[in-house]
Amino acid sequence: MASDTTHQTVPHGAAPAGAATVPPATPARAGGGRRATLVGLLTVVTAVAFEALAVATVMPVVARALGGLSAYGWAFTGFLITSIVGMVVAGQWSDRVGPVPAFLTGLGIFGVGLLVAGSAGSMSVFVLGRAVQGFGAGENIVALYVVIARVFDDAARPKVFSVISAAWVLPSIVGPAVAGAVAEHVGWRWVFFGLLPFVAAGLLLLVPALRGLGPAEPAAAGGAGGAGAGGTAVAARWPAAVRLATGVALLQAAGQRLAVWSVPLALVGLALLVPALRRLLPAGSLRLAAGLPTVVVARGLLAGAFFGAEAFVPLDLQTVHHMAPGAAGIPLTLGAIGWSVGSWYQGRLPADAPRHRLVRQGFVLVTVAVAGLVAVTYPAVSGWVAVACWMVGGAGMGIAMATVGVLLLQLSPPAEQGVNSAALQISDAVGSTLCIGLGGVLLAAGVSGLGTGGVLRVVFLLMAAVAAVGWAVAGRTRAPA
Repeated sequence: MASDTTHQTVPHGAAPAGAATVPPATPARAGGGRRATLVGLLTVVTAVAFEALAVATVMPVVARALGGLSAYGWAFTGFLITSIVGMVVAGQWSDRVGPVPAFLTGLGIFGVGLLVAGSAGSMSVFVLGRAVQGFGAGENIVALYVVIARVFDDAARPKVFSVISAAWVLPSIVGPAVAGAVAEHVGWRWVFFGLLPFVAAGLLLLVPALRGLGPAEPAAAGGAGGAGAGGTAVAARWPAAVRLATGVALLQAAGQRLAVWSVPLALVGLALLVPALRRLLPAGSLRLAAGLPTVVVARGLLAGAFFGAEAFVPLDLQTVHHMAPGAAGIPLTLGAIGWSVGSWYQGRLPADAPRHRLVRQGFVLVTVAVAGLVAVTYPAVSGWVAVACWMVGGAGMGIAMATVGVLLLQLSPPAEQGVNSAALQISDAVGSTLCIGLGGVLLAAGVSGLGTGGVLRVVFLLMAAVAAVGWAVAGRTRAPA
């Protein structure tokens, strides 16, 4: 996870000036149907959030129990690779037959992955389970966006994204502690098995709530705000998805440890990744064309700047300020709360609020927050400054990420909401992977003996620069006149 004109509520049958006419999406349910859908979505998001935070907490225990420390990184990389393929599959599927099959299938596959990982007798089987989870999660997040588009109208979507963001707060606060306690007193396998009832509850709530939610009516070619990813031929997206996933995996492998093969591996990864992105993102994304293409790229810039910095905040606090691991994680928890507050704020604004300005506000806050972390790399500055920085950064992410999601659905023709939602998630995954990987490479290289604090200073400056680029281009998220 637009101009003043673009963000006004568009009457049925009308479209912003200069944009192709797009049939308005009609809410599939009213009243209780919408409430049941929202409760089901929240249940699923909460389960996924707990899983994401729990895995990071218990992975050292899992690796020791299964004798698989050498494959530690692949438990995360395997999830990421298959999630990219799942995103593309769900986007195409949702546009062809509606989001329900992709959403429910993705949820079921995610549950199977939990079962495989929790039952694993070896690290290879555990990694397989994580890969299965990744495919299901990738399908799920894309289909979730399309469900929101089909069930909730333009005026309701900012509030829905606000509630979805809030679903991450409780897992962020108690998830690591609960996962650690379960692993210690019951066994790490129950961290995975314990989430299966949430998956089942989500299925039970959503199957009746989403019954009859089919595909959108075909829209005029091009859509509002720029050509969508749906303009790419279906046959071309499958190999592009595989090339992109492979390219991301090679870049991650190259960045994990500096060796003679790192540079060639990274070059091969880039050679696969860049052409694949051209296929999978909306036309004009890599040149920041106004409207939908820049909306999609903005998501990658947000994720890259924020998560590329957040990955190194605990390291900075533990190595430079010698804080205990629990204390070093406090900024991340409060950042999640700030995210929820920011998302709540954008959800309470009028429907005709100029959304491109909200995107800019979010980037400004993220830039300030990440730049503020530079000061925390100096021992003389209190490590607790990072708490204030990350609450500000989280608020910026809450404002901008939710707004980018609203913009994507607003600027996408209904028949392309699936592939464009997939493009948004792909941009997120690639942006965060590249920025975190860059930070890891700099840390491994030592940047000419600067020391940990000096290297982290460089990392935070680079991530602030990424956010500043988003700040500069935020105005291009509005549809072209």
